[in-house]
Amino acid sequence: MADNDDIPFNRDFPLKPGVVEEVRPGVRRVLCDNPSPFTFTGTVSYIVGKGNVAIIDPGPADEAHAAALLDAVRNETVTHILVTHTHRDHSPNTARIKAATGATVYAEGPHRASRPRFESEKHSPESGADRDFRPDVEVKDRDVIEGSGWQLEAVATPGHTANHLAFAWAERGINFVGDHVMGWSTSIVAPPDGSMIDYMASLDRLAERSEDIYFSGHGPEIPEARRYVRFLTRHRQGREASILHRLAKGEADIPTIVRAVYIGIDPRLTNAAGYSVLAHLEDLVGRGIVATDGDPVIGGSYRMV
Repeated sequence: MADNDDIPFNRDFPLKPGVVEEVRPGVRRVLCDNPSPFTFTGTVSYIVGKGNVAIIDPGPADEAHAAALLDAVRNETVTHILVTHTHRDHSPNTARIKAATGATVYAEGPHRASRPRFESEKHSPESGADRDFRPDVEVKDRDVIEGSGWQLEAVATPGHTANHLAFAWAERGINFVGDHVMGWSTSIVAPPDGSMIDYMASLDRLAERSEDIYFSGHGPEIPEARRYVRFLTRHRQGREASILHRLAKGEADIPTIVRAVYIGIDPRLTNAAGYSVLAHLEDLVGRGIVATDGDPVIGGSYRMV
């Protein structure tokens, strides 16, 4: 939801679906043809290394994209498949690539809500979860995955999802950050799987690391990445301030807050904006700044303490 002018969004991403582009030595990318208001021009899969390679985020269950990825690594051996998180635009194609290559699949683990909720998930962006996904190797924070000529460190970055990982190639100053940081827009944080508290802490973790070029799950690479992360942090702080400004005028439900805070939003993103507001409200209730009756839920009403 790119509606805050203080973030230098970059929507210049001319890559066409199925085309293999080498963006750094040992880093290639291939775009899947699944554009949407949530995915921008589509999901980007990455190929790391030469000869014996890793594929990061094989993408949605898309046969044409799987064929493009396999064609890109013709005469090479795919030894590793790494998955940043288990949303349906990132992980389902893993099965096709594994069947074709025999590669070992590395990820944090199955999709899980970060904490229980009493509401239906039917209308939540969280319903885009790939609940059938299972990795061969469950990866934890700081685990190092080694291949031929490359070494990637898993960096736990929960927030967008509870099981989100980034993969840092520290030697090259590169981090494959999935959907936690995107150059074209802000990320959706949708409870129950998404958590604003976790998301902000993960931004801090990334900012403290040395990598300064990010390759994202959607859109172009992000140069001066740590500076960009600071922009994102300020953006979220500004969003919180706007929510509190509205609640200072009186009790309100989430649709009312969305109308006040997200001016001129694409109507297709209104539902997702509501869940991002809920993520902020969960945080604010937890900190004792905002009150609601019972647990913070999408249908609740909120007031200043």
